[in-house]
Amino acid sequence: MILRHDKREVPQLNTTSTADISFILLVFFLIMTSMDVDKGLQRQLPPPDKNNTEEVADISKSNMLDLQLTSENRLVVDGKPLDIAQLRSRVMTFVGKTADRQRHIISVTVDRKTSYDLYFNVQNEIMAAYNTLRNRYALKTYGREYERCTAKQREKVRAYYPQRISETTVAEAEGGER
Repeated sequence: MILRHDKREVPQLNTTSTADISFILLVFFLIMTSMDVDKGLQRQLPPPDKNNTEEVADISKSNMLDLQLTSENRLVVDGKPLDIAQLRSRVMTFVGKTADRQRHIISVTVDRKTSYDLYFNVQNEIMAAYNTLRNRYALKTYGREYERCTAKQREKVRAYYPQRISETTVAEAEGGER
């Protein structure tokens, strides 16, 4: 008996579908994974003044709201501790009742050890207070919300409630925590 060794051909693998499957998996994981969105403050600074003349303003205590963010992550307003949930109404009361709206100022003093979350939340509450005041004024004056006003109307509303915030940092420590 003669043993035959038949050479059998091994069928070739179709690799085009492998590339398609890996591409589909890549797209699936890109879509399904959540991206960690960074928090940030959107501010547009005015252009630098060509004359750059600095004037020292004499601000009376009645026109200044003093906010301090301590290294223990506490909010202190005019020397008294305040919960972050009460900050918006406090800012609205201050800005709304200040006799001279053009000269009021909100002074924010931040310790470098303050967490970014507290700083971010304080800034959000201040901006929310201004937005609420501007929205109320726009509704009262123009009969529409601030966002639906024309550019000229918005400018007048911003002039009525100017955003005047001064920030300083206490430079004792090496930086905040997240």
